[in-house]
Amino acid sequence: AYLIQRFTTRSLFLGAMGLFTVGTFVAAIAPGIEVLLIGRLLQAAGTGLLFPLLTNVVFSIVPIEKRGSAMGTIGIVITFAPAIGPTLSGIIVEHFSWRVLFYGVLPIALFVIIFAYVMLKNVTETTKPKIDPISLLLSTLGFGGIVYGFSSSGEGQGGWSNNEVLVPIAIGVISLILFTWRQLMISQPLLDLRTFKYNIFRMSTLIMMIVMMAMFSAMMLLPIFLQNALGYSPLEAGLIMLPGGIVMGIMSPITGRLFDKFGAKWLALIGLGLVANTLWQFAFITLATSYSTIMIFNTLLMLGISMVMMPIMTNALNELPPPLYPHGTAIISTLQQVAGAVGTALLVSIMTNSSTRFMEKTVIKEPESTLQILAIIAGMKSAFLFAFGLVVIAWIVSLFIKRSVPQEEKLKIKQGAAN
Repeated sequence: AYLIQRFTTRSLFLGAMGLFTVGTFVAAIAPGIEVLLIGRLLQAAGTGLLFPLLTNVVFSIVPIEKRGSAMGTIGIVITFAPAIGPTLSGIIVEHFSWRVLFYGVLPIALFVIIFAYVMLKNVTETTKPKIDPISLLLSTLGFGGIVYGFSSSGEGQGGWSNNEVLVPIAIGVISLILFTWRQLMISQPLLDLRTFKYNIFRMSTLIMMIVMMAMFSAMMLLPIFLQNALGYSPLEAGLIMLPGGIVMGIMSPITGRLFDKFGAKWLALIGLGLVANTLWQFAFITLATSYSTIMIFNTLLMLGISMVMMPIMTNALNELPPPLYPHGTAIISTLQQVAGAVGTALLVSIMTNSSTRFMEKTVIKEPESTLQILAIIAGMKSAFLFAFGLVVIAWIVSLFIKRSVPQEEKLKIKQGAAN
């Protein structure tokens, strides 16, 4: 949010793409995991700037009656690309070096930089906000501590009672409480939390966080089941995700237009219903469940997610006044990424711990390899049932979603009524 207000559209986009490109190159030539991690961090820094910048540009130049369609077009990128990632990665890793994952992206990134340098214009207004170093430190400790703690929960001894889990989460929670307090006290907050005064924004943000967890649960857990339990190759595991990605790409602009016409509530209710149903089905898959059945379930899951994500996000931001657009987009982007990371770590942890308990308690006399497969299935069931419970909560919240009216529109309506 600070950078969107501090720099022009053009300079910030070029800077973000530059970071992403440098990170891609570093990852491609990495001699080991340490340098590869640095490259991935640089990629993430650039990507973390691009999405809120793109969303803010749309809300700055697109009239409200067309925002659903515009955000639906963006949704093709935001939802379709991660959905086809496993398939594409499976093909590449099976036939080429993993470095091709990065070398293949590098010329595309360079082309985008050149194209943007020539064609991109400035469309957002810049101010000269001051950055608060204390807020920056607290947000880093807060979000970083929580994500690291959750990520460590499935590793080592002790599970959730391990200090490597509890201490980072405690530091993260305390830091976020202090961060929130500071944002409300200072005149130029790093993130303007007044966005949470708006009811629809609050509810929509919660729904999007849960949907991100649900999407990542399938993207992470299904390949584990397909490869470790059913013995499919990375390519075969990736191909099972492909129809869902195609459906998301097709549906995103359609749901955008439906949002412009009908609003977000019914799209969310139907979409979350589909998501909940497929997660329930995933919880009870067995070794006898066919490849095609899992593919159909995943496609229905992605169909449901495509009906929720961009309409709910557009509805949330529509309620905010224009000065809060950069902060609203930054908050949503931040919480989505944290929800995805925490959700992935939490669900993998639930799966791992449940599998471990199954192995410890089972008395079935089977070969070790068979017991491990049965343990994976037991862990998958626990993880998907947990995700199902979260989505049910999101479905209940969506019952209270209304079609948001921007604050400037409300003001015009009041002025018209007064006249």
